[in-house]
Amino acid sequence: MQGVNVKSEIGNLKKVILHRPGNELLNLTPNTLEELLFDDIPFLEVAQAEHDAFAGILREEGVEVVYLEDLMAEALDTDPALREKFLDQWIYEAGIRTDLYTQIIKDYINSEYAGTKDMVMKTMAGINLQELPQQHTNLLVDMVSDRTKLVCAPMPNLYFTRDPFNMIGNGVGINRMYSQTRNRETIYGSYIFNYHPDFKDVPQYYSRENTFHIEGGDVLNINEHVLAIGISQRTEPDAIDQLAHNVFGDETSTIDTILAFNIPVSRAFMHLDTVFTQIDYDKFTIHPGIMGPLTVFEITPDGNGGTKIRERDEDLESILTEYVGQPVKLIPCGGGDRIAAEREQWNDGSNTLCVRPGTVVVYQRNNVTNDVLYKNGINCLVMPSAELSRGRGGPRCMSMPAWREAI
Repeated sequence: MQGVNVKSEIGNLKKVILHRPGNELLNLTPNTLEELLFDDIPFLEVAQAEHDAFAGILREEGVEVVYLEDLMAEALDTDPALREKFLDQWIYEAGIRTDLYTQIIKDYINSEYAGTKDMVMKTMAGINLQELPQQHTNLLVDMVSDRTKLVCAPMPNLYFTRDPFNMIGNGVGINRMYSQTRNRETIYGSYIFNYHPDFKDVPQYYSRENTFHIEGGDVLNINEHVLAIGISQRTEPDAIDQLAHNVFGDETSTIDTILAFNIPVSRAFMHLDTVFTQIDYDKFTIHPGIMGPLTVFEITPDGNGGTKIRERDEDLESILTEYVGQPVKLIPCGGGDRIAAEREQWNDGSNTLCVRPGTVVVYQRNNVTNDVLYKNGINCLVMPSAELSRGRGGPRCMSMPAWREAI
C-alpha cells in the first residue's frame, strides 16, 4: 500500500503510523518538563504497555500498524550516505555548533549504535553529558557542567505522531511546529517523505523550512473536497494561507474548500482535534467551551491563482451540515456537565480516533464522555490511559492515518 490516501476522518482505517514511547521519556526531569511541553513524567513501562494495547486494538480492527522509527530506518537504509547526512543535520538542530562536539557525538553514536534503527531511537531519546566518553577536551564548560546535563535534548512528544506531519488527501504537509522542542521531530517525516520507497512520491504541501507554524492536530479531513484547519495556539493563519495556495495549486488535489476555525488560545485547547472531531457520518464530539468564541472562515480558490475568504457567522451545526451534506449532531464532551467536561477535556475526551464510521478508540479514564458516546450509538474501543494521558494527547493525537478507504 504505497502513497497516502486520507480524504476523511471516518473512512475505514487501513494503515496508521505510530511511535512506541521509548527512552526519550526517561530523559524527562522536573527541571525540563516545561521546556519539553510535559506537565508530568509518565512511567515508561506502563506507558509502553498502554501503547501496545492501543496498537493491538487497531490490529484487531484490521489496521496495518507501522512505526515511525521503522520507517525512518528504512528510509536511511536506501542510501549509505543518508546516515551521515541525517546525523549532521540532527546534531546541528540539537544546538551543537562546534566542530569538536559535533565529532565527539558522531563518534559516540557511530560506535555505540551501529544498527540504523538503534541509531534512530537514540536520536529520539537524546544524549546527556555522562554518556559521552570522558574526553580531556580542556574545555571549561566540561569541567563545570553537571554530568547529567542534556547535550542533545530528547523528543518525548514523538508518540503524538499526529503533529509533525499530516496527510491531506493524497498529499502530506511536513510541518513547522510551534515550539523548537517539537520542531526537531519533523526531521523524521522529512526523510521518510523524501526517501522512503513507499512515501517519496507523495505531493508535499508544506515544508518544515517555512516561516509560519502549523501542526497536524489542527488539520481535519472532512471529505475529499473539504479540509478543516484550526487557527490555534500552535497554527498561524499565515501558514493556512500558504497551505491553501499549495493545495489549491495542485491539480491532483480534490480539495476546493478550507474551513479555518479560530479557536481560543489555551493549553487545554491546543489543537482543533482536542475540542472537535468527527466520529460518524453525522456525529462530532465537541468541547462545549468552544461554542461561544468560535469563528469560521471559508477559503476557496478565486480562479486566478489566489484565494477568496468569507467569514461564516452561522452556528457550527449549520456550517457542518452544509459541508458534510446531511444534518449533524454535536455530542458534548462530559455530556454537558461543566466540571466533567473540563476534567475529561484535559484528558482528551474529545480526542478520539475513528477506525470506521461510528467506531472510535477512546481513553478508559473519560468514562462520562464514553457513556454519552455509547448512548448515541457509538462503538467505543476502550484503551488504558493512566500514563499516556500525562502527555496531554489522546488516541487521535497518538496516530497518523496513512490510508483510509473512501466513505
